[in-house]
Amino acid sequence: LVPVLVWAAWRGQFPGVFLTRNVRGHLLRVTVGTTSMFLGFSALGYLPIVDATAIGYAAPLITVAFAAFLLGEAVHVYRWSAVVIGLVGVLVILFEYVEPGGGGERSLLGAGLQLASAVFAAWAAIQISVLSRTEPAGTIVVYFSSFAALVALLTIPFGWVMPTPTEALMLVGTGLFGGVGQVLMTQSYRYADASVLAPFDYTSMIWAVLVSLVIFSTAPTVLVLTGSAIVIGAGLVVIWRERQLGLIRNRIKQAQPPAPPAS
Repeated sequence: LVPVLVWAAWRGQFPGVFLTRNVRGHLLRVTVGTTSMFLGFSALGYLPIVDATAIGYAAPLITVAFAAFLLGEAVHVYRWSAVVIGLVGVLVILFEYVEPGGGGERSLLGAGLQLASAVFAAWAAIQISVLSRTEPAGTIVVYFSSFAALVALLTIPFGWVMPTPTEALMLVGTGLFGGVGQVLMTQSYRYADASVLAPFDYTSMIWAVLVSLVIFSTAPTVLVLTGSAIVIGAGLVVIWRERQLGLIRNRIKQAQPPAPPAS
């Protein structure tokens, strides 16, 4: 909440950032968003970070499909082909957990949790896109952060571990960086379709691999790297195709004669 409220105050939106006419929409976004987070956090208890990140790449692909069916966005053959190819890549990653000897640190339960998290993450992206049509980005993030904190508070009876000073510092850092990330992500949906933004999530693999090697001393397997490469390649096809379509739309707009002045 701290970076979000600072950002809202800097934009002159405080305390108006708390005003909304779509409480139901915010509650739906909070529900699907927190569900995705809790599933994702649970999955990290069973999976290496690279594997969890790779399986999470199903979210952008699912977002493209949701954008077509739920938002009515035009998704043509190029992007549908990329979605299908990308899902094949996800299946390659999941094969890591069903092949003989694929147990141990890599858990099928963790893979299922992360895949379910990806579905809810895609739904959350669609809901953010819907809210962005009428709600300021700051309002969307403030309501999500506030309600997510309340939902997390309700989990205390099910187990609470007092963090050490180092862990507490890391949690605070996570909150600050997460708040900035929420602001940037929410704001981005004002300037592009959900199906266009989704592939940019793939850059997180760079950081996941670095963290896995440097901090956890865990190297990704060949199957995970292969599946990730397929998914990332599919995402790049989506980005390339959207750029081509954007250039075409700009040429059409420039070729149209200006509207006559009002009498």
